[in-house]
Amino acid sequence: MSPHASAVGPLLRSWRTSRGKSQLALAVEAGVSTRHLSFVETGRSSPSRALVLTLAEHLGVPLRDRNELLTAAGYAPVYRQTALDADAMREVKAALTHILAAHEPQPALVVNRRYDVLLANSAAVELLSFYAPHWKGKNNLAYLLTAEDGLRPSVMNYAETAGHLLRRVRAELASSSARDTEDEDLLAHVSLAEAELGAHVPSPSEGFKPGDVLVPVTFERAGERVDLFTTITTLGTPLDITLQELRIETFFPVNERSRAALSRILGGSTS
Repeated sequence: MSPHASAVGPLLRSWRTSRGKSQLALAVEAGVSTRHLSFVETGRSSPSRALVLTLAEHLGVPLRDRNELLTAAGYAPVYRQTALDADAMREVKAALTHILAAHEPQPALVVNRRYDVLLANSAAVELLSFYAPHWKGKNNLAYLLTAEDGLRPSVMNYAETAGHLLRRVRAELASSSARDTEDEDLLAHVSLAEAELGAHVPSPSEGFKPGDVLVPVTFERAGERVDLFTTITTLGTPLDITLQELRIETFFPVNERSRAALSRILGGSTS
């Protein structure tokens, strides 16, 4: 038995079971026999580089974790992770900056899978600065939302909002075998924050009122209350880990009262 075969097999099986796919379904999609797939998963057979990538594609494995699968199978990683400030990303960063500017006066952010804020338009900076005026911590939405000197005191539906964001962060990180120290630190923080919320973390569908169509995040400070909903945009067909993990999150007012309050917060720019 190859040591690489024994290393990659359990990882592939874990991804398959997490996706709720049977060996038969995955084998059919990948164009291999169930016997061969079974041998790969149990370490009795070494998969080719092409098979590892094919299985990863059909399982929807993130690019970061595809590199981990390749390494476990004894092959070199194929997907790069390029810093957003690198020369190779110049046009992408320019496009993202253009998108953020085009969203004005709606607050918009570019975040990664940890929800680190990588870029923000002026409306987002003003909004977050207004509701978290004392924040001097990490530039990360999970830390910002849950901190007593961050957004937490200003979020009226904190349990619901925090529960939703914490679930999203955990979903992004917990299933991955390719985690670094920052990921582990954030997962530990998420666990503590969830423990503070208690045994029952409200789901987005709880507590809604008849006629509601979206679950908002409700901010209130200094007499200014805004109810906002968010949209999330991703980049199409990325081949770089950084680009696959980018999210553009945009905030919109739920009603006219919130639109007026947001306009006051932003100095009348939403009128």
